[in-house]
Amino acid sequence: MPLIGRLLKTTTALSYRKNARKTLGYKHQLEVLSYLLSKSKSTKFGISHEFQEILNTSNQLKKFQKNVPVTSYDEFYEKWLKYSLLGEKDNTWRGRIKYYALSSGTTGSPSKRIPITVEMIRSFQKTSIRQLSLLHGLDLPQSFFNTSLLAVGGSTKLNYKETHVEGDLSGILKKHTSFIISPFAKPGPRISGMSDWNKKLDVMVQRAPKWDIGIIAGIPSWCLMLMERIVDHYQLDTIHDIWPNLHVYVHGGVFMEPYLERLNRISKHKINLLDTYLASEGYFGYQLDGSRRGMKLLMNNGIFFEFIPFNSEYFDESGKIKPNAQAYTVSQVKEGVDYALVISTNAGLWRYLTGDLVRFVDTEEYEIIITGRIRQFLSLCGEHLSLGNIHEGLLETGNKFDIQFSEFTIYADAEKQCHSWFLGSSDLGVDPQEIMKYLDEVLCRLNDDYKSARKYSLATPQIKILEPKTFYDFMESIGKVGSQNKMPRVLNAEQSNKWLHFINEA
Repeated sequence: MPLIGRLLKTTTALSYRKNARKTLGYKHQLEVLSYLLSKSKSTKFGISHEFQEILNTSNQLKKFQKNVPVTSYDEFYEKWLKYSLLGEKDNTWRGRIKYYALSSGTTGSPSKRIPITVEMIRSFQKTSIRQLSLLHGLDLPQSFFNTSLLAVGGSTKLNYKETHVEGDLSGILKKHTSFIISPFAKPGPRISGMSDWNKKLDVMVQRAPKWDIGIIAGIPSWCLMLMERIVDHYQLDTIHDIWPNLHVYVHGGVFMEPYLERLNRISKHKINLLDTYLASEGYFGYQLDGSRRGMKLLMNNGIFFEFIPFNSEYFDESGKIKPNAQAYTVSQVKEGVDYALVISTNAGLWRYLTGDLVRFVDTEEYEIIITGRIRQFLSLCGEHLSLGNIHEGLLETGNKFDIQFSEFTIYADAEKQCHSWFLGSSDLGVDPQEIMKYLDEVLCRLNDDYKSARKYSLATPQIKILEPKTFYDFMESIGKVGSQNKMPRVLNAEQSNKWLHFINEA
């Protein structure tokens, strides 16, 4: 085995044994909070919210939650972040923040600029090494440890502004990637820097025979599109005919189950799936192994976590947080409850509402799953249909009819008082009404509010089955193709108008 392969295997083994001995919990979270407060006590934000006084109290958490309000991006931007972007020093974090990650946002939404500090970059790097160590526990063949990692991500090209540098998170992290890691990373700087997704895809297909890929990472829709194109272009039976050492797929950001059939169809042998919770705001957690359902929260990675139950007591019908909302720590959460995630980070975000909904599946091991977005749920007349309900309903319906819906989107039609479903499937011979009837019954069983609404006020849902390509073409039409862009699962009014216009139903 070449030197780099031996080095990688030895490093992962040592890191695996080191991390296996660690038991991190609530006390480490309190240590993170103290560290964040100490680092920022002399900033404008820290002075305004009396961080020094918080540090001097016996119950720092209680005082912190009293002094600092939970905030959305728009609120935080207007009051604090826009001044950091103008180059102001010591604003929400010590020093001047040089880098900002452009988050993809949902369809129709402008990109957010998320601060990335040196400390945050180090957290990303440390966590990447930790996650890499999990490979040791997968009992992979020796040949795997001399392969490359293919990251199917956004453009690594950065935009240099007068006061800061901005671009995709992948570009910022690439700039700080060690030269030791660089030989493992594909597709390489020239291809990674391409902003034209289709051109990038074509070039990766052409280069595929020259690479020996062991790990592929990225959003399922785009990773699968790439692998399917490779299989089709070279007239292969499976992706393993060209990449025999492909054993690991690191995914995140979306519900994976609808994509499994497509992945299995192009695979000759098992590919280990590892879920990861990596966002522009930070590296929150990852799956320890494929046999476990949830992802383990990272307790000492420069991020302090809080959780607000996503219910009508704390959030209104539009998903906006109410003033009386109570935030809980990892020591107070319960399994099976959907929580809105709130973070304070070593990049100067304070009690920031990420927009994600998470659910604990193991409170002893602090393992979570992502169940949706705060704004991506349906409540036209009190049905409170969550993205978790929707995923579960589609999965059961797909199993019933032996069909998979890898892409879908929904909107609430206020005029007709019904939900309008658009499901992506290549099997256009199925009866849409039979699909919708069964899905409707499943949702009634999963959600009592939905069942009641359907009985008294919510009209029969409408359905249209489309080729999955339609969803990708729509994303391309609005300049959101590839990279970290995801089709929103629940459309708001503006998004639904664009969507209906695109499919000629406006």
